[in-house]
Amino acid sequence: MSQENVEILRRMYEVASRGDWDSVFREYAHRDCEARFEAGPQAGTHRGREAILAAISDVTAGFDAWSVEPEEFFETEDRIVVIVRHRLRPKGTDGEFEYRNGQIWTFRDGMIQSLLQYPSPEEALESAGLRE
Repeated sequence: MSQENVEILRRMYEVASRGDWDSVFREYAHRDCEARFEAGPQAGTHRGREAILAAISDVTAGFDAWSVEPEEFFETEDRIVVIVRHRLRPKGTDGEFEYRNGQIWTFRDGMIQSLLQYPSPEEALESAGLRE
């Protein structure tokens, strides 16, 4: 596994957990990166940093807190599959909930080129040709 790319992702998740999505994509992703969300309110493909940030901003706007914690990393060819645990607190509430999903990251020249996000870890692993 490219330890360098895993370390980039670890730093990126730390920044994302502080809610600084702008820094995540400006510091760690190519300008022409793309993200595809397989489910959810922003399902579809978003191309370029600005489009990705707008999609994330739309989703996170309804929450006072949203942390992302990588649980496991798997390598396949030029991609890294990450099983992620999300913890969220909707705006104006004390309640929290969590869920897990799977993300597949592709790198180019030490920076993120693409993200494929699946609703479940199993779907991401299957898409990458792996099993949990």
